[in-house]
Amino acid sequence: MNLDRTILIDKPAHMTSFGVVARVRRRLTEAAGHKVKVGHTGTLDPFATGLLILLSGKMTKKSGEFLKFDKVYEAVVKLGETSLTGDPEGEITAVSAEIPSENALRAVLDGLVGVQHQKPPIYSAIKIDGQRAYKLARKGKIPEIPARKIEIYSIKLLIYSYPFVKIRVHVSSGTYIRVLAEEVGARLKTGAYCAELRRTKVGGYDVKDAIRIDDI
Repeated sequence: MNLDRTILIDKPAHMTSFGVVARVRRRLTEAAGHKVKVGHTGTLDPFATGLLILLSGKMTKKSGEFLKFDKVYEAVVKLGETSLTGDPEGEITAVSAEIPSENALRAVLDGLVGVQHQKPPIYSAIKIDGQRAYKLARKGKIPEIPARKIEIYSIKLLIYSYPFVKIRVHVSSGTYIRVLAEEVGARLKTGAYCAELRRTKVGGYDVKDAIRIDDI
């Protein structure tokens, strides 16, 4: 049994990346008869689905290489409302009932392509002084998170049926699609949040080649 592996998982919704790692580690450990080291190469939010790359055994030493890969996502952005966390799990607030034209939407999406500095959301797994930002935020503390340089290589509008906008985005490592969705809403002056998110590619790896966690 080869324990030094790259494992492609199609993560289900409502499960943390750490939860996926724990389940795979348990199954590999049971099969091997001894503890097997398993780690992920970049988290997905609990509400998100799609490609999660795990490394086991000696392959875990290469996690840093995978973190640098660019990514492709398909996202559904909901206009007219904002979310405290930028996704469906946060408190939702109505902002505007205005319906932007498709031309206005396309202009905003086109304007977001390129190199920019993006500030990660406070509800994220980034560590601030040794603590996860989302844990500080839940305690009512607002962590100061510096902006980071990212690049949005392309944004393709797939479907626009107000209030929902489905897009496919190709981005550099470290890009938060929740923040991108909020920026769409800010530029349209309607408010917005990321209602659905699916990661389809990481570097040269594709979710089409991934397996369900129950098939490990």
